[in-house]
Amino acid sequence: MTEEKTQGTISRLLDFAGEYRGLTYIGCALSAVSMVISMAPYVCIWLAIRDLVAVAPDWTAATGVAGYGWAAFGFAMGGILIYFGALMCTHLAAFRTATNIRKRCMEHLAKAPLGYFDTHASGLLRRRIDGAASQTETLLAHNLADITGTVAMFVTLLVLLFVFDWRMGAACLLAVAISVGTLFMMMGGKNAGLMAGYYDALDRTSKAGTEYVRGIPVVKVFQQTVYSFRAFKEAIDAYSAKASYYQGVVCKKPQAVNLTITEGAFVLLVPAALLIAPGALDSGAFADFVANFAFYAVFSAVLSTALAKIMFAAGGLMQAGDALKRVEEVLSAPTLPITDNPHVPADNSIGFENVSFAYEGSELPALDSVAFSVEPGQTVALVGPSGGGKTTAASLIPRFWDATGGSVKVGGVDVRDMDPHVLMDRVAFVFQNTRLFSATILENVRAARPDASREEVLEALRAAQCDDILDKLPAGVDTEIGSAGTYLSGGEQQRVSLARAILKDAPIVVLDEATAFADPENEALIQKAFARLMEGRTVVMIAHRLSTVVGADRIIVLDRGRVAEEGGHDELVGAGGLYARMWADYRRAAQWKIQKEVA
Repeated sequence: MTEEKTQGTISRLLDFAGEYRGLTYIGCALSAVSMVISMAPYVCIWLAIRDLVAVAPDWTAATGVAGYGWAAFGFAMGGILIYFGALMCTHLAAFRTATNIRKRCMEHLAKAPLGYFDTHASGLLRRRIDGAASQTETLLAHNLADITGTVAMFVTLLVLLFVFDWRMGAACLLAVAISVGTLFMMMGGKNAGLMAGYYDALDRTSKAGTEYVRGIPVVKVFQQTVYSFRAFKEAIDAYSAKASYYQGVVCKKPQAVNLTITEGAFVLLVPAALLIAPGALDSGAFADFVANFAFYAVFSAVLSTALAKIMFAAGGLMQAGDALKRVEEVLSAPTLPITDNPHVPADNSIGFENVSFAYEGSELPALDSVAFSVEPGQTVALVGPSGGGKTTAASLIPRFWDATGGSVKVGGVDVRDMDPHVLMDRVAFVFQNTRLFSATILENVRAARPDASREEVLEALRAAQCDDILDKLPAGVDTEIGSAGTYLSGGEQQRVSLARAILKDAPIVVLDEATAFADPENEALIQKAFARLMEGRTVVMIAHRLSTVVGADRIIVLDRGRVAEEGGHDELVGAGGLYARMWADYRRAAQWKIQKEVA
């Protein structure tokens, strides 16, 4: 990692710290002071050894040894206390930074179009936000202070290495040079990008793992194994390959050399001492030679600690840089622009005026110059082959996405020129994939209108034909979904979701294949709930079961992103076009039954 990139990572992370940024600087400064002070005990040891060697063998004549010992103890305790203060400062700043990262990501995602969450898995977003924020904590709480302290330590080391005997100091410095070289082999050059690839593979594993857990019922039904879920297996294999390659191939030899040299730096002093000893004997400075050798023998152990901190900090920088990149990917998610001059719609009509839309990365448009209108109080059905653009068209009404061409209007006002809150208050929607929270039925329904009274929620549930659901639950409307084995079927969840829409009491309703997962009994109840929900409202409904749209005021047939036909049911059947063929196919499918062949 280059110095410029490292500084960029730290600077960008500190932007999230806000007013706690100063604590990071204070913590780093205290860490530097602590490391400098931590070198003082070694000097005290050298002074004590020098005095003892000078009076040998009359050890009692070395009267200053006790003082040196207490001084060493005082410096050691002072260094520990100052380092503790440094970590307190950096931890406070790190926790605040991680909190701010999570808050900023969530605030940004709250402004993203709802369609964004259909194309970005929840497991991936969770890892990017929560996992990345946790990784930055390690850098700011420990690594950054250790980097500053280690720099201060190395400056002090260089001074001390050459103060007493430069030749022994050079021998110790050789261990440092070899260790730094091995660290560069592991983390520098072309290997710098391997960590990013490692975390990419980890991201894919997290995403595929979430999808696999959700698909376990299907896997078990067909008596398959994890190998049948190809995406998950491929993600695991890719992660395993990258992890084993980096740790087992790239780092294997350099790390072995690094540990051998740093832990055995004392061995390099031996040949240096053998070369220096004869000259010390001839000059009569053998006592100083012994004291110096003892000092460097003890001092060489510090090198292992310092170099380990460098490696740990360098790894932390790489991880934090990669985590920051993932956070910035979340923060770069598209947001829906909000107009400064919002307009109020005149009524509850809906209009599509030459609307086009293409999903990111798609070569073909999902909608191509689609135009139709829905008058206030009308029920319009969108039908057509799969992939025709039905769900896409419906999702543009509440601004799950913004049209890339043309305009979608509500009450004569382009939805992009409306206050988002006003738009969402006017539109209620029920999806084919119902999502209920791990909360009580009451709280789930009240999510549509938090200020609703208990009686209003119960009334909405009754209107949604949920009486039988409440009767069988142990605590009725206060039963928490998912607790004590309380689970609802797909059709039951759909009715609770309909109760939400009824409670919201919005004048425009969007129904996206709301009976897709319902059994015949639940479908009959859902149809009754629909009748209550659709009273006096503008309704756009998507359906594959054509029997549910026979009574619609108008049917829009979408095929390959274009309006193929529109009109009433009888009119379209009589026209003999796409709808007529779909209706014929639907009738044949509805009459299909299993027959035993007679021999």
